[in-house]
Amino acid sequence: MVKKLFFIATLLYIGATVSAENYLVKSPDGKIVAELNTNKYLSLQFKYNGSILLQESSIGVTLNDGMDMGKNPKVASHKLSNHKETIHAPFYRQQNFETGYQELNLKLKNGFGIILRAYDEGVAYRFYTQRKGKTIILNETAAYQFGKDKKAWLPYTTTPEKPFAMAFQNVYHETRLDTAKQDLAFLPATIDCGKAKVTILESDLEKYPGMWLKANSSEQDQEKGILRAAFAPYPKEMAYYPWRHMSHVKSAHDYIAVSSGKRNYPWRIFAITEHDTQMPTNNLVYALAAPNKIGDTSWIKPGKVAWDWWNDWNLKGVDFKAGINFETYKYYIDFAHNHGLEYIVLDEGWYNSKEGSILKPIDDIQLPKLIEYGKSKNVDIVLWAVFNVMDENLETICKTYADMGIKGFKVDFMDRDDQTAIEMVERLAACTAKHHLILDLHGIYKPHGLNRTYPNILNYESVFGMEECRWTEAKNDMPLYDVTFPYIRMMAGQVDFTPGAMRNGTRDNWKAIYTKPISMGTRCHQAACYIVQDSPFTMLADTPTNYEADEPYTRYIASLPVIFDKTIVPQGEIGKYIVTARKKGNDWYVGGQSNWDERKLTLKFDFLAAGDYEAIVLKDGINANHDAEDYKIEKYDIHQNSEMKIHLASGGGFVIKLIKK
Repeated sequence: MVKKLFFIATLLYIGATVSAENYLVKSPDGKIVAELNTNKYLSLQFKYNGSILLQESSIGVTLNDGMDMGKNPKVASHKLSNHKETIHAPFYRQQNFETGYQELNLKLKNGFGIILRAYDEGVAYRFYTQRKGKTIILNETAAYQFGKDKKAWLPYTTTPEKPFAMAFQNVYHETRLDTAKQDLAFLPATIDCGKAKVTILESDLEKYPGMWLKANSSEQDQEKGILRAAFAPYPKEMAYYPWRHMSHVKSAHDYIAVSSGKRNYPWRIFAITEHDTQMPTNNLVYALAAPNKIGDTSWIKPGKVAWDWWNDWNLKGVDFKAGINFETYKYYIDFAHNHGLEYIVLDEGWYNSKEGSILKPIDDIQLPKLIEYGKSKNVDIVLWAVFNVMDENLETICKTYADMGIKGFKVDFMDRDDQTAIEMVERLAACTAKHHLILDLHGIYKPHGLNRTYPNILNYESVFGMEECRWTEAKNDMPLYDVTFPYIRMMAGQVDFTPGAMRNGTRDNWKAIYTKPISMGTRCHQAACYIVQDSPFTMLADTPTNYEADEPYTRYIASLPVIFDKTIVPQGEIGKYIVTARKKGNDWYVGGQSNWDERKLTLKFDFLAAGDYEAIVLKDGINANHDAEDYKIEKYDIHQNSEMKIHLASGGGFVIKLIKK
C-alpha cells in the first residue's frame, strides 16, 4: 500500500501543473548550478562555484503562426533525474569515457518542452516538441548575456555581405564583447567570464540549421554584453556556380526550419572550463550527440594520407611529367607504402569538376589500374568530390566506387549550414556507411557530434588550416592560431588541418607562395600538429620527394599514431602555447607548440606508469629562429619522476615518443 501511494504521488508530481517559476539543476560535483526561469519569458542563467557566468538570458522558439513558446510559458510538468553514462568513442580522442549529469525535463502546455542538463563539464539545453503535423520555425531566439567587459574569441564570417555562405575558416578575433564587430560569428566561440571560460557549441544538429552569434545588435546588447543567436534561413531556390558544378542558395524563405511531428531540437552547449588545459579535452559535443547508427565499425580504418593538392603535384627528379596522371599517383602510392601510410587522396582534377562528371574519371589516371596497384602495396585510395555532386547521384556513386575498391571520399565545398545542408551531410554519412566508405568532410561547418552517430566520418575541416599558407597574409598569424584553435575549435571535434609542410618560414622570412607553399613556424611546429590535433585521418601535405629528402624526419612523423586510448593536456595557455600527451597501448606521445614567442618549458612525466621509457625527442635546432627547418632528434631514458627542459624556437614545437621498455 505504501509503494502504491508513493507511485501515485510521483505521477502527480510529474503530471500536475507546477506553480514554481524557477527550476535548478546541479552538476554531479556541485560546482555548476543552472537555473531555468518561467516567469513571463523562458530564461536561463548559470553559476560556477557561486559566480554568475551567464546572466539571465531569454531563450525560445517562434513559429510562423506567431506563437512564441518562450513567452508566458505555462508549465505542465517537470521531472528531475540523475544519470551516469559510459560512452564508447571509436576514433575519438579516447576510446571510452564516463560522464554524468542532472537533468530537468520541463514540459510546457503549448506543445513544447525543454530539457536542461548540468554536467561537470558544462551546461546544455534543448527544446523539443510533441506537436503533430508540420512545424515551421520562424526563428529560435537566444540572447546570451555575459557582461560588456568580458573578453571573447570570435571567428567571424569571411563574407559579411552574404554571411551564411562561407567555408567556416577564419582566425579568432580576440575582443571585448562591447567592442566586438557586428559581423556574424560561427561556432564555437569562447567568452572569458573571469572565474571560468564558457565556450558555446551545439550537438545533435539533425535536420536543423547551425547556430551563429552576433554581438552589439543594439545599444542595450552592447551595454549588457549580449550575444544573440542567428540562423541561416531555409533555402527556397538553388543555383549553380559555373565552376565545379557547386550549388548555392539563390533565394530563401523567411523561416529557418521545417519539421513534422514530434522531435528534439539541437543541444545548445556551454562548456565551462576553469583552466585552459581542460578545454581541448571537453567531451560534451560528443556525449550529447545521437549514438552510433551504423553498428559495426571494424571496417573503418583511420590513418595517414599522402596528399597531392597542397604541394601542387611538385615531384622533383622524376622521369615523368608530374600532374594528375597514373605515373604521379603511382609515385604517391610507392611513397605511402615505403613509409607505412594507409592512404593517398586524389584531389580535384581526377574527374572534370566543372561539368560535375564524377562517374567519369579522366583517362590519364587509369583509375581501376591505380586502385589495383594500390592494393598490391597495401595503400588505399580516397577520392575528392563536391558535396552536391555526390548528393545528386549518391547511391550510384557510392556503389560504383565501393565496388571498384575505393575506400572513401573527401567531400568539399559545402560552404553553408542551413537545414537542407545539414540534411545533405546526413544522407552522405548514411549512404557511405552503407557501402563501407569513410568520409573526410572538407569545406564544411564545425562538427556537431555526427561523427558519433556515423563513425565513418573521420574528419572535419572548419579550421584555418595549412591550405591558407598558399594565399593568406602574414597578419593572419598562424602560430598564434595553432595554439588557439585546439582550445576552442577542437572542443567540437576533430580537425582536417592538413599538416606536414617541409618548407618552413620564420616570422621574418615567411611569404605566401601558391605553387610552392611554406608554413609559418618551424618544422618541429609542424610535427607537433600530429599530436596536438585530434585528427584520425590526417595528411602528409607536402610532396613525396620533399619528404624523401629528409628520411629521419619523415619516418619519425610517419610512425606517429592517429588514434589513441587517452588524451590529456598537461600544460598550456590559450594563444600562447600548448602541450598535449596521448597514450597508445603502453606508450605515450607528447607534442608541444608555441606562438611566435620563443619559450622554455619544463616537462614533467608524472602521467607515465611506473617503469622505464625510451624518449625519442624531435625538437627545434639551435638555429631554428633563423632557419625554421633546423631540428634535431635525441634519445633519453625517462621515468615518471623525470623532468625535461625543452626550448621552443619562435613559432616552434617538439614531439616526444615515450616507448615503454
